[in-house]
Amino acid sequence: MKFLGYLPAVAAAFFLSTSGALAQETDPPGPVTVSGSAALVSDYRFRGVSQTDEEMAVQAGFTVTHESGAYVGTWASNLAGWGTFGGANIELDLYGGYKFAIAGGGTLDVGLTWYMYPGGADKTDFAEGYAKLSGAIGPVSLTGGVAYAPKQDALGNYSATPFSRGQKDDNLYLWGDGSTSLPGTPITLKAHIGYSDGNPGLGPNGTSVAPTGKYWDWSLGGDVAVGPLTLGVAYVDTDITRSESAYLLPNFSSTKDGGSIADGQAVFSLSAAF
Repeated sequence: MKFLGYLPAVAAAFFLSTSGALAQETDPPGPVTVSGSAALVSDYRFRGVSQTDEEMAVQAGFTVTHESGAYVGTWASNLAGWGTFGGANIELDLYGGYKFAIAGGGTLDVGLTWYMYPGGADKTDFAEGYAKLSGAIGPVSLTGGVAYAPKQDALGNYSATPFSRGQKDDNLYLWGDGSTSLPGTPITLKAHIGYSDGNPGLGPNGTSVAPTGKYWDWSLGGDVAVGPLTLGVAYVDTDITRSESAYLLPNFSSTKDGGSIADGQAVFSLSAAF
């Protein structure tokens, strides 16, 4: 019955997506465009680690893009456990950047994301720069990226003990994505691999506010378009071992069902874009 509580959000996403499509059919393109999306997911995984204690999440965002390639936007999701830091269980991201074509048919996207946790502790928010290079080899679309968050309080071990406050750390994340459509079908197959290198914490309630540490994450899945909606499923996993998660007791390694929030799991999604 929990799913019924999310139906209004899905209905709103459907309305926005269809109304946006009608507007595109009747209005000539201008120098500024607005796009957005809304989604219902069975688990919010950030770089392989669950941010919702393996529970459902409602997510939405929008982006304003100028014809020059510059853009700004915002994105939000509910969380679980972040109230430990004194705030709401909400992540709110603000981002901006510049996307442009390069020689060879590729696209380079550079920007900055500001991760916020409204009402949280004084030093939970952090900034992270990123660069993404996208292109295609035959029918396969490929994206490689790097994200770097310089040394900040939110990425340090200050939340582990009261004596470690003031420590700062940085985080480096490298990833690659690939996707391809199955000819004659509305199905798109997707794959992802990423590597994170930060402090020993693996959050959200371990030694660091943000999910960091040294580990690999990956996923395999697919999407199917059904009218204005997209149904998706992906198997998400990390190489974080049981002993490594146990090291971060009592917060990180135990979920409501006793599993690790870094264990492999199938994640389902229902989304709409406008």
